[in-house]
Amino acid sequence: MERREIETFLALAEELHFGRTAERLHVSVAMVSKSVKKLERAVGAPLFDRSSRRVELTPIGRRLYDDVQPAYRQLLDGFARAVAAGRGVEGVLRVGFLGTAVAQFVMQVAEEFRIRHPDCRVEITEARYADVAGLLAGDVVDVLLLASPVFDPELTAGPVLFSEPPVLAVSARHPFARRASVSLEDLARDKVLRPRAIPDEVDALSVPAATPSGRPIERGDDFATIQEMFALVGAGRGVFPVPTHASLYDARPDVVYVPMPDGLPYEWRLMWRTAGETNRIRAFGVAAVDFVAANGNPLLPADR
Repeated sequence: MERREIETFLALAEELHFGRTAERLHVSVAMVSKSVKKLERAVGAPLFDRSSRRVELTPIGRRLYDDVQPAYRQLLDGFARAVAAGRGVEGVLRVGFLGTAVAQFVMQVAEEFRIRHPDCRVEITEARYADVAGLLAGDVVDVLLLASPVFDPELTAGPVLFSEPPVLAVSARHPFARRASVSLEDLARDKVLRPRAIPDEVDALSVPAATPSGRPIERGDDFATIQEMFALVGAGRGVFPVPTHASLYDARPDVVYVPMPDGLPYEWRLMWRTAGETNRIRAFGVAAVDFVAANGNPLLPADR
C-alpha cells in the first residue's frame, strides 16, 4: 500500500466527489479512480458506493477512514515537527479568527508558537462574518480558525481542536429568556438572524431550513459582525444560536443565552488554502494541537 493510495482514499472519503478530490490532489480523475480500485483490491471489498449522482463510503470504508485518518494526521504532524526543527520556521504567519474569546486562544497558541519558532512573527486579524469566505481566497490571512468544516474544495482543514455545545441568544424580554432550555423545534417560533456572506452549507450547520418535525425556520435580518448580531438580538429583532462561550465572554444586559441540548456542537479547527500550505502553517497547527492537549478546551471552564 503506497502513500498516494492512502492520501487519495482519505481525500475522497472527505470530499465524496471524484472531481474535487482530483483538484485537491492535483491529479486526474482517472488517477483517483485507479488508486481507489487498487486499494479496494488490496482490502478485498468495496470502500465506496458509486453512482452517477453520489459517492458514499461503505461500512468497511467508513471503518477504514476512522482507523487510518487519525494515524495519518499524527504521521504528518510528526514530520511537521521534524521539518520545523530541522529547517527552522521563519518569516510572517497571518492568522485570522472569528469570535471574541477565540482571540484569546489564538494569542495563547501564538505565544507557544513564538517560543518554539522565535524567527517567525504571527500577525493576528479579526474576521467579520461577511469576510470569512474571502479572507483565505483573497490571501488576506494564511490560516483561519473557524467552527466549520471545509466549505470550499480549495481549502484544507486541520483536526478538530475542541468543541462546545450551542446556546440560543435571545432578547432579555423574549419568552425564551425565562426557559431552562430550548430545542431546534423552537427556532420555528421566531425569526432567526442570518450571517451575511456565509456559505449556505455552513449556515445550515447551526440553522437548518426546517425543524426536525418539518416546520420551516423563518430567517430575519442579516448581519456582518458579531456585535451587529448581538445588537439585533437585544433589540428583539430575532434570535441566533452561538457557541456556549458567548455566555461568558459576551455578557450583555439585553441578551440572554438559553442552552440548546439538541443543537449541533461547534467544532473549532484551523483552515487554510491547500495550494498555500507552508511549513509555518503546519508548525502553527502542531502548536495548536499541543496547546489543547495540555490545557483542554480553552474557551470553557473545566467544570462547566
